Amino acid sequence: MGLLLRELRLFFVALQFLTRLPVPRWVGFEPAWLQACARWFPLVGACVGLAAAAALAAGRWLWTDAIGAGASLAATILLTGAFHEDGLADTCDGLGGGRDRAHALAIMKDSRIGSYGAVALVIVLGLKAAATAAWSAHAPGAALAVVAWAHMASRLVPVWLMHVLPYAGDAEHAKAKPLATSIGPGAFLVAAATVLAGAALGGALRPGLVPALGGAALAAAVFALLARAFLRARLGGFTGDTLGAAQQLSELVLLLAALAVVRHG
Repeated sequence: MGLLLRELRLFFVALQFLTRLPVPRWVGFEPAWLQACARWFPLVGACVGLAAAAALAAGRWLWTDAIGAGASLAATILLTGAFHEDGLADTCDGLGGGRDRAHALAIMKDSRIGSYGAVALVIVLGLKAAATAAWSAHAPGAALAVVAWAHMASRLVPVWLMHVLPYAGDAEHAKAKPLATSIGPGAFLVAAATVLAGAALGGALRPGLVPALGGAALAAAVFALLARAFLRARLGGFTGDTLGAAQQLSELVLLLAALAVVRHG
């Protein structure tokens, strides 16, 4: 019972960290929990993904596939407070405008958005909306499962980056200091098992989705390897902003790769 209560607490801490959803007061908080809760990031992603799927279904039923895709995007942004999108914008501003590692990190700390960040948001959000609308038009039922799973699986990439890379910024002044350390293999394995369970459930409910989910997972794995190499060379590790960017970009990769498989596989 003690172990189950601890893991439930960690899930709620992850939910509170990644979204704007309230959690019970009895959960409490200890700084060390913020690092330990990373194992449940994909499960939080599943919750966000279910909300995205529900908004897609409602918008599609009331209006069109395109409006459903927009509603899905809006629902996730409202739930997370644009947490990951902010990281994407800051990362692109820093990497696009930074002369070197120190300059890039300094730009990422600036809360103002620049041209690189604005353009990145327009492109990534636009492509995600277009991919979601295309999924909805091509396979309405499967679209709900793919959208939900993409949110879950995309939260695994930041967890893996935290496992294989050191923190690149100033750990003493990090916004979420406990996350400014690498996580162990156990936490990553729990997160990976959660994503695999989600894929297995999706495949059981929609057997025709298995090739698409497999292709998407492979594409996301390639993206993760490229992201690790790039962040190691450019910054020497990860920051909170780059983790948000990795989530956004891997979600887009998952949606596009799965769509390519079903359309041309």
